[in-house]
Amino acid sequence: MTSLSLQGKANILMVIVTMFWGLSYTFMVMGLESLEAFNVVALRCLIAFIIAGLIFLPKMLRVNIKTILYASIQGFLLFTIFALSLLGLKTTSAGNAGFILSLTVVLVPIMTSFIEKRLPSRAVSFAVVATMIGITVLTLKESLTFQTGDLLVAIAAVCYSIYLILNSKFTKNVESISYGVYQLGIAGLFGAVFTVMFESPMFPSNSSSWIAVLGLGIICTAFCFIAQAVVQQYTSPTHTGLIFSLEPIFAALFAMIFLGEGLTAQLVIGGAFILIGNTVAQLEQFIAMKKIPAPNHSETTL
Repeated sequence: MTSLSLQGKANILMVIVTMFWGLSYTFMVMGLESLEAFNVVALRCLIAFIIAGLIFLPKMLRVNIKTILYASIQGFLLFTIFALSLLGLKTTSAGNAGFILSLTVVLVPIMTSFIEKRLPSRAVSFAVVATMIGITVLTLKESLTFQTGDLLVAIAAVCYSIYLILNSKFTKNVESISYGVYQLGIAGLFGAVFTVMFESPMFPSNSSSWIAVLGLGIICTAFCFIAQAVVQQYTSPTHTGLIFSLEPIFAALFAMIFLGEGLTAQLVIGGAFILIGNTVAQLEQFIAMKKIPAPNHSETTL
């Protein structure tokens, strides 16, 4: 009963994490009002790195070369994901961006199938078709063209999928906390370098931008990273994936509340197709796990 209670609490905390990730799209739009994209990435990641680094300082000091190498690869991918998302938000809505980035739920099993040289399952194939219909409905304009921002966020989704696949391999060989925190530092470093090269480095100039940057750094990155690291010890990857499917819904909801984005038929229909695709991709794993018998009768099963 205790383990079930722990998993229930873990799932609730994961919903809160997912809610804050949905809120991050609103913060990103707010941050872009006075800052350039690379500047926002630099501030977001460096703030998160400092906070998480201080909390996990003993682990940070016991790092090895392999951890730094893996963290550097993942940190560059994180920088790319954040930067492309911000650049995309200049020409697409926060609601659209949330749904497009959720493509990762479908892309990961597709990429894994290619790596393992096997065909995707029927459930994943259905999920791909549903998701692509959703993306088309969501992003195609009256002139039959796609917004540049939609394409940039879609590329970010591909990068995020690669990041997740590498993450599952890298975390088997390194201490996961220090590895994750150093990623934030590397991403922030890349953000700072690109800011100096292509933008004018600056701090937020108004309260709205400060709220956005601090919200991104403290809540949407440092807190979410620490919470996820704790939560995933007490819940299954399939439950985590199903909960993550809520992220685009939160993104669209917060965009309506704080940014005044409308709930269009295009967003509802396109988002529904993507959400169905995401859910089907995750439910296949959930059903497969339910068929695996429990090791003994004394354990509480899901």
